[in-house]
Amino acid sequence: MSDGNSRRRWYGLVAISIAVALIIVDSTIVNVAVPNIVNDLGLTSSQVQWVQESYTLVFAATLLIWGALADRIGRRRMLLIGVVVFVVASGLAAVANSGEALIGARIIQGFGGAMILPTTLSLINVGFTGRDRGIAFAVWGSTIGGMVALGPLLGGWLTTSFSWRWAFGINLPIGLIIVAGVLLFVDESRADEDRGIDVVGALLSAVTFASLAFGLIEGRTYGWWSSTKPFELGSWTWPFAISPVPVAFAITLIAGSIFVVRTLRRTAAGLPTLFRFDLFGINSFRNGNIAALIVSLGEFGIVLSLPLWLQNVLGYTAFQTGLVLLGLAIGSFTASGISAALSRHLQPAAMVRAGIVAEIVGIAALGLVISPTSSWLAVVPCLFVYGFGVGLATAQLTGVVLVDVPVQRSGEGSGLQSTARQIGSALGIAILGTVLFTTAAVSLENGLEDLGVPPAARTGIVNAVVDSAGGAIPGLSGDPRTAAAAPVAQQAFSDATRNAAFTAAGFLVLGLLATLSLGDRPRGRHAPGYAAQEGPADTPALT
Repeated sequence: MSDGNSRRRWYGLVAISIAVALIIVDSTIVNVAVPNIVNDLGLTSSQVQWVQESYTLVFAATLLIWGALADRIGRRRMLLIGVVVFVVASGLAAVANSGEALIGARIIQGFGGAMILPTTLSLINVGFTGRDRGIAFAVWGSTIGGMVALGPLLGGWLTTSFSWRWAFGINLPIGLIIVAGVLLFVDESRADEDRGIDVVGALLSAVTFASLAFGLIEGRTYGWWSSTKPFELGSWTWPFAISPVPVAFAITLIAGSIFVVRTLRRTAAGLPTLFRFDLFGINSFRNGNIAALIVSLGEFGIVLSLPLWLQNVLGYTAFQTGLVLLGLAIGSFTASGISAALSRHLQPAAMVRAGIVAEIVGIAALGLVISPTSSWLAVVPCLFVYGFGVGLATAQLTGVVLVDVPVQRSGEGSGLQSTARQIGSALGIAILGTVLFTTAAVSLENGLEDLGVPPAARTGIVNAVVDSAGGAIPGLSGDPRTAAAAPVAQQAFSDATRNAAFTAAGFLVLGLLATLSLGDRPRGRHAPGYAAQEGPADTPALT
């Protein structure tokens, strides 16, 4: 391969990485901008929730669809379509004048984001081989880890210095850069065979994953069995005593079962399907996806609770919180920088394990230093180590999962891998959110009881702190009637954040154990030296 073509591939990787950064930054920016959006548009509590969750639900529900479709219509084309959809939706969100308009724009963003993520993976899987492929995935993974931390910093700056609308408007110039870079430096690729499109299978897949994501994310809010809070959708309110969450899980089971049976039958008959289950006959793909799902349970969970603790207990502003989280980003990008050197001495699966070990050390250390009197000087080094592990493990695990997937099925495999991670993330958020708020409520209740606060007042304070995700804590010290409860609330929320960190570390330990089933021997077209070969990619036996 000529030096010119080699340079062109790496320029293309820059464009692909910026596309990944676009969707990751946007999802984290919104969390910081929400208070200002509420004040400007007068959102209800239900609308606030849907501004955040509508994007996630659509994203999780359609990842698999767009990944498989990209194999058929062209991966570069799907990436460009996704970027255009995402940018147009961002423009609509930036000019939204009501909660309904903003939620609608977020739904469209979810479609665009789901087109982008698996397609970036499949383009890297197709475009790089051998050691270059490991480096490319390291850049991809470190971009995700770094942007998770940079998003709050950028969002805090844009919201504070300009307007929350710029949190969406910033996507327009970034989108133009991505489109230009992809058109100039990324080659088109698609599957050799056109298997058609299974529309019914796509709809069943969307229903399955949307209902699963809804149940996992909203279980703590609406109740895992009985309704604990009214579920509202526009002007309609859920009328039953049973929570919508178990109903969502029932829909997941029914739609998922129909999808599996229907896919198996259509595969046997040679008819088009969204994906074929024979991919799970590839050991590295099957075992890697299991490990990725478990690791995702704990990998980004602390990002849910840490900003709440920093702002509501330590009193940091949104911008200061972003500066603290910058430690995670620096660690992630550092891992990207040294991954090429490490790849000369360690196989990808070994690098995955090393990264997960670093994550465990960083997040466990973070749990040890969390207290109402903690300093950022103690927190940032822990985040750096954690971010280093994320940057090292995330990309290499992605490479391990896809290493033996036939090149013509890269979009299909990437969609499945992204979906497994998304399910793991949703499950992790559900579990860690439950740990955070349940233990905060119990600890605060016990602390207030020891303080001699009457039962009715205890209940009011506990509900205010938990329902506001800790946002009510700063106000306690400003009211003479509740000033004595403020230190107790700060300690309770710190204890809960510590418990969430240790729980995340526990999931990562399980993920580390799951990676022991992954082999270290590079195979197929991604083995060292294969890059020098010409001709079609080899297709591994599905064993």
